[in-house]
Amino acid sequence: MNNTSKHIKLYKTIIIPILGLFLILASGKAQNYSELFNSANELYKKGQYDTAINVYKKIIEKGYESADIYYNIANAYYKTRNIPKAILYYEKALLLRPNDEEIKYNLQLAQTMIVDKINVLPEFFLKRFWRDFQKLLSSNSWAIFSLSFFIIALITFIIYLFSKTLFIKKTFFYFFVIFFIFSAISFSNSYNQKVNIEKKDTAIIMAGSVTVKSSPDDNGTELFVIHEGTKVWLIDELGEWVNIKIADGNKGWIKKDDLELI
Repeated sequence: MNNTSKHIKLYKTIIIPILGLFLILASGKAQNYSELFNSANELYKKGQYDTAINVYKKIIEKGYESADIYYNIANAYYKTRNIPKAILYYEKALLLRPNDEEIKYNLQLAQTMIVDKINVLPEFFLKRFWRDFQKLLSSNSWAIFSLSFFIIALITFIIYLFSKTLFIKKTFFYFFVIFFIFSAISFSNSYNQKVNIEKKDTAIIMAGSVTVKSSPDDNGTELFVIHEGTKVWLIDELGEWVNIKIADGNKGWIKKDDLELI
């Protein structure tokens, strides 16, 4: 038996069954998630919000997350008047789908119901423009654009290499540069959004009210008070304490137990 025949036999007897098993398991897993999701949606429609939340969270515990699941959890918490938790899960949904107007609207609506109305620190307009541009698409969508632009750039480069006409060579070289730049920008946006999702540097205050201290201990000077539902940025961590910053730039230390990561 030659090497080619051996490879074909190996492919038929081992690789194909393994791939088939993998597809069956993946299909079954997706179906299981779908059934749980639909079950939770039905519970939500019946007004059984706490039970619906528990079912949605079971899906997340099984390793599956999406903007839709977080958004539905947020809506259920909103219905139970648990505004801090609603804000937390709207923020989680917005991380995965940063330009969804419905999520943004519901988040803003929930934020009108919290105590703290913090003036946001002004931001340089170019930085704000670039951040908003990155949020036009999700990380996965930017990745798809990056790959598509790269393939087009590769095709234009091949045409440039094999073309014998100077005009065509110059034209397709410019096309190659443009599409390569588009690919790099899209990749950068995808990567940055992925980092923002994974770095866990924002949180929502869960305690009714929290006194922010000047140092990570109970005897620190009291700086200011923030309340449940307020979004904070995490700067540093020391034991049971975290150094936080709020939207107006004020900083201080609070206990970890007073917040929940987005």
